Amino acid sequence: MAKLKYQQLQKGDYIVLDNYPYQILDLKLMFKGRGHSVLQAKIKNLETSAIVEKTFHPSDEFEEAEIEKIDLTFLFAKKDKAIFLDPTKRRVEIPLEKLEDRLGFLKKGTEVKALKFKEKIINIELPIKVVLKVVSAPPGVKGDSAQSATKAVTLETGLEIQVPLFVKEGDLIEVNTETKEYIRRV
Repeated sequence: MAKLKYQQLQKGDYIVLDNYPYQILDLKLMFKGRGHSVLQAKIKNLETSAIVEKTFHPSDEFEEAEIEKIDLTFLFAKKDKAIFLDPTKRRVEIPLEKLEDRLGFLKKGTEVKALKFKEKIINIELPIKVVLKVVSAPPGVKGDSAQSATKAVTLETGLEIQVPLFVKEGDLIEVNTETKEYIRRV
């Protein structure tokens, strides 16, 4: 595996820290007194999806994490596993605990990228936007304009989000998977 020096780090790089693969989300060069500088980094643990802040020093060296991305298609979830299909039509099982809050965006046929580290699938990347059907929506009541004009709806995957009052049951809506926000009616 390749070694990366402090000066070579860039946003989007994959590194190994404490035997876990991380992706660098953001880097800021900070100058300390007497010409000494450090890198303030926001990094994401690719196995747990936890985001942490770290400070890197000029003497630090990093092992580059070799992350392979594989296209998968979601089929269904049962008990404690999510079942996907890879491009060779083989079934791939991923424990539901690894998917946590992303399960609400997965419906049959959803295309995702699986992240593979040391020959093991460690996580998935969702598309930024998905289209889901509204299965339960209370009628929109106009009134108090002091509050935003939104209501809670339930989508076909069981996910609940806030949408504008005009969205009704049966509508297809586009949802941002990173922010869990309504984008538009399709």
